[in-house]
Amino acid sequence: MTMARSIINIFTITEFELRKLRHDFSEVFMRVIQPALWLLVFGEVFAKVCVLPTGSYSYLQFLTPGVLAQSVIFVAIFYGLMLVWERDLGLLHKLLSTPAPRYSIIIGKALSAGVRSIFQAVVVFALALVIQVHLNINLVTVLGVLAVIVLSGMCFSSLSMFLASLLRTRERVMGIGQVITMPLFFASSAIYPIDIMPDWLKVVAHINPLSYVVDALRAMLVTGDFSHILVDIGALALVTAILIGLASIAFNRIIR
Repeated sequence: MTMARSIINIFTITEFELRKLRHDFSEVFMRVIQPALWLLVFGEVFAKVCVLPTGSYSYLQFLTPGVLAQSVIFVAIFYGLMLVWERDLGLLHKLLSTPAPRYSIIIGKALSAGVRSIFQAVVVFALALVIQVHLNINLVTVLGVLAVIVLSGMCFSSLSMFLASLLRTRERVMGIGQVITMPLFFASSAIYPIDIMPDWLKVVAHINPLSYVVDALRAMLVTGDFSHILVDIGALALVTAILIGLASIAFNRIIR
């Protein structure tokens, strides 16, 4: 199969997945509730306490990129549940009967998860502006933020689809999603600097892909320090490629 044909397959699957969102847009607002609470309640309270060292930036400035990243996780980490649901309805078997290779299906679904994440990130971003969080907003940073959000959505949805292929039931996939979401969030730089973590948690934070998402978003929206941006995006892209490969290899297990 040619590269052009593979790209067409990927975008066809992406468009098919996004069509579901058009029929039930309420999902965007339901999933944004928890990130909004982190920003509006947790962020406002800790901004007044001032116990975390965030340098010359307010705690709300520091927290906003972390909450944006969290909103992406909440969309992507349960994407494997949709895969199991489609298998139970017989939709997945129809998709597998097409000539599209497995990796095209995984990439297409992962890309749709990344695009879905943009809608929720926009809501969180709007809330930050409403409570007057000062952010660096220009065409370059907006495009950069959108690119990182899409890539991170692909990363965590691929992880979810890989786990769904191994676990194969809705109950197990939902359970593992709940188990790993909060550890990913707390073992990152989303809500506090890595420097104040205990040594063992620093190690975990440095291998946690969410830390690289937050660091890239914080560089673009808050600090303007792009000295680590290539490392952040490169690490995220590498993890995403590995997870897409693993999900593609394990994909057949879900229908057995």
